[in-house]
Amino acid sequence: MRPFRLTLLATIALAGTRGVAQQPTQQATAIDPRVALSDSAIRAVIKERVDAKRSSGIAVGILDPDGHTRVFAYGTSGTSRPLDANSVFEIGSITKTFTATTLADMAAKGEVMLDDPVAKYLPSGSKVPSRNGREITLVDLATQSSGLPRMPTNFHPKDPTNPYADYTEQQAIDFVSSYQLTRDVGAEYEYSNLGMGLLGIALARREGVSYEDLVRKHVLDPFGMTDTRVVFTPSMKERLALGHDEAGSVVSTWDIPGLAGAGALRSTVNDMLKYLAANVDPSHAPLAPALTMAHVKRHGTNNPNLNLGLAWHILTTPSGGSVTWHNGGTGGYRTFIGFDDARHAGVVVLSNSNTSVDDIGLHFVDPRLPLAPAPTKVARTEIALTPQVLDRYVGDYELAPNFHIVITREGNALLGTRQLKDKVQLFAAKEDAFFLKVVDAQVTFTKDSSGNVTGLVLHQNGQDAPGRKVK
Repeated sequence: MRPFRLTLLATIALAGTRGVAQQPTQQATAIDPRVALSDSAIRAVIKERVDAKRSSGIAVGILDPDGHTRVFAYGTSGTSRPLDANSVFEIGSITKTFTATTLADMAAKGEVMLDDPVAKYLPSGSKVPSRNGREITLVDLATQSSGLPRMPTNFHPKDPTNPYADYTEQQAIDFVSSYQLTRDVGAEYEYSNLGMGLLGIALARREGVSYEDLVRKHVLDPFGMTDTRVVFTPSMKERLALGHDEAGSVVSTWDIPGLAGAGALRSTVNDMLKYLAANVDPSHAPLAPALTMAHVKRHGTNNPNLNLGLAWHILTTPSGGSVTWHNGGTGGYRTFIGFDDARHAGVVVLSNSNTSVDDIGLHFVDPRLPLAPAPTKVARTEIALTPQVLDRYVGDYELAPNFHIVITREGNALLGTRQLKDKVQLFAAKEDAFFLKVVDAQVTFTKDSSGNVTGLVLHQNGQDAPGRKVK
């Protein structure tokens, strides 16, 4: 649940304490070294990530095949409270699995049918696009194959540090009502925050309750998850691990009222271990029919080894195993949950930094899956450009409806700001290519045949995001 964003903040000193804390809720006894990591190996992985400043803090919950759990935490909470199993994190798009499990429970109880048109549960007068006679159904939304885009184009946040806060359910419904599908419903996998948000809206309206109350009834309360909520309880707020951006600066939490089903939940390792245990062994869990339904492969992707259940991604590993998983990300958090149902084992990884922990999660589920290598730092040589050359790049560049970079010049320095905040210097590597020093990011400028600057491309985290010059 994370629109592409550029971090333009210098690293600041982190509050809190750093230290390894192992807090086993029960002591694991029989660990198969072929497929499970030792305590020391787990500690070493998360310690390396934090010490290398690839993350501010990481909390991990391990569910072993014998049902025992192990919990580890290392790094800072960003406050005076130590990071531990009860620290609260935004779990982002892992919320989608709760939305899908709610759908499955409602279907198992006969309250809805998976192939019901979503329009059936939206307000009267709403329109949902169809194509070639095929309507978008609840299961299309849950399998990311509805044909709806990743994000609506009427998404224009007033506060880019909390971008979803002012986007409403009605705006989502209005966008869907006016949208024309560009592909057949059910034809292709396309990850859509909008689609899963719409599913949450429809199910909540079916019961006449808020999204939080809907998920509490169908998932959280049955599993005893008292520390998983959309709205912080006072206790959760006290235990919040503050989110950090890629440069290590504290950032705002995200409120997601309009698309809550796509990414609004907050939780802890201890609570998520309850959810993990239920998914790992549905036969001994509340909602057994719903959990089993959610794990069935229903739709392929452009990767032949990756399929979709209801929200859950199901990966076939090179060794022939299977990992069912989902990840999440908001402005200052990255998270992962995954399990091997054949072994009845799994992991939860919660990080209060905007740096992926997917490889850690997959490696902890199956150590035969490798960790991602540390990013290599490319040595870049700065060159001097005249103020006249720098002036060519001054302007306002739109990378997305909610994401502008404004370029200005002060003396001999070219400066970039995101949404008029977080000013940093861009250093020239050559006449039309610049780099940042506070984060690993580069900017190249594009020109037309006459040499006029028409746009820029932001290169960061392996992504290339073009933006057109609008002023």
